[in-house]
Amino acid sequence: MTVDDTTSDGDSDPNPSTPKTPDTRDARETPVTRDTRDAPEKPASPVFHEVDHTAEPSDDPLAIRLEQLILGAERRYTAFQAARTAGVSMDLASRFWRAMGFPDIGQAKALTEADVLALRRLSGLVEAGLLSEPMAVQVARSTGQTTARLAEWQIDSFLEGLTEPPEPGMTRTEVTYPLVELLLPELEEFLVYVWRRQLAAATGRVVQAADDDEMVDRRLAVGFADLVGFTRLTRRLEEEELGELVEAFETTCADLVAAHGGRLIKTLGDEVLYCADDAGTAAEIALRLIETLSHDQTMPALRVGIAFGTVTTRMGDVFGTTVNLASRLTSIAAKDTVLVDGALAEELSRTGDAPVSEAEAAAEAEKAEKEGTEAPTYRFGLQPMWQRPVRGLGIVEPWMLGRRAKPDSS
Repeated sequence: MTVDDTTSDGDSDPNPSTPKTPDTRDARETPVTRDTRDAPEKPASPVFHEVDHTAEPSDDPLAIRLEQLILGAERRYTAFQAARTAGVSMDLASRFWRAMGFPDIGQAKALTEADVLALRRLSGLVEAGLLSEPMAVQVARSTGQTTARLAEWQIDSFLEGLTEPPEPGMTRTEVTYPLVELLLPELEEFLVYVWRRQLAAATGRVVQAADDDEMVDRRLAVGFADLVGFTRLTRRLEEEELGELVEAFETTCADLVAAHGGRLIKTLGDEVLYCADDAGTAAEIALRLIETLSHDQTMPALRVGIAFGTVTTRMGDVFGTTVNLASRLTSIAAKDTVLVDGALAEELSRTGDAPVSEAEAAAEAEKAEKEGTEAPTYRFGLQPMWQRPVRGLGIVEPWMLGRRAKPDSS
C-alpha cells in the first residue's frame, strides 16, 4: 500500500519518493508517499529512491490459489481503492500498512475485502476514542512483527517438513494446497486460543500492579542465559547441526522458564532473556537452566546473570539499567555459574530465600540447636565476589548464586 496512489485510474506523480521510515529492520521495500508534510515521524537521515512498480505480488497460479485460500478473498482493490472503501485517508492507511510490515504494492490490485475490513476496524478504534492514532499504529506494528515471525517459523520449520512428497513422482507444491486447507482452520483456532490465554495472563499482572506507574515501570527480576563458546562452536558445526542445537537450547529454556513461573521475553540464538515478578522465581529458573543443560552432553556450558530493579516494558520487551546490568553480569560470569546483583541478593534475603550471610546462618543454626528448635532453612546461598568495573554501569559487586546444602540431620 502506498499514498502515491491517488486515483483508481493510476494518475500519479511519475517520480514519487519518500524518506525511509525508522522501522526498516526487516529490509522490506519501504512504502512511498508523495507528501510527507503531515507525517508524525521524520527520520534522521532521509534516503530517497524511486518506486519499483515491478515488484508486485506474484502471479504464479498456485501462489494466488494459496493466497485466496489463506485470506479467504480474492484480490480486487488497489491501495487507493481499499483506503477509499474503508473510509480511511491514504496517509493513515499507508502508515498502518507499513507498520504491519508489508511492502509497497504500487498500483496493483492486490488487496482484498479482508484488508478493507482491517483498515476499517483499526481506524474505527481511533474514531471511537478507544485508541489514539499513534497507539493504533503501534498495535499494527507489534501485531505485524509478532505474527511475521510466527508465519516464517511455520513455513520454514513446520510446513517444510510436512510437505515432503508422500509418493514418488509427486512434487511438494502438489501436496501444499490440500495440506494448508486442512491445517489452516486448526492453526487459526489454536492461535486465537493462545493469544487469549496470554492476554488473560498479561491483564492479570496489570490488575495486580500497585499503581498506574507500576504498569509501565515495574520492579522485576531480569535474567540472561548465554551459551559459552558459541561463536567457536559455529565454526565447527554444519548449518543443520547448529540449527538443531539452537532449537534444542531455545526449547529447553522456554519450557523451564514457563514451568517455573517466569516469562520468556526473547531468544537471540545463543542467548535467552527472561523475567520474573520475584527474585526467588528468577533464581530458581537460573539454577534449573544450569542443572539441566550441564547434564546434556550435546550442549555447551551455560552462564546466567540476573539483576533486580525497575524495568520499562514496551511491546512485549523490557528496557532499562536493570536489563543492561543483567547482560553485563552474564558476560563476566564463569561457565556453569549464576551471578546476581546486590539488589537481587538483598531481595532474596528479605524474602527468606537466602541468608543475609553464612555467618548469620551459622549463628541461627547454633542458637536453634541450643534451644531445641528447628533452624531456618534457605533455598539459596550467596557468595560475595570481588567488586569490578562494568562498562557503562560503574563499579558493581556481583554475588554468586547457588543452592544451599540441606542441613545434616544426623
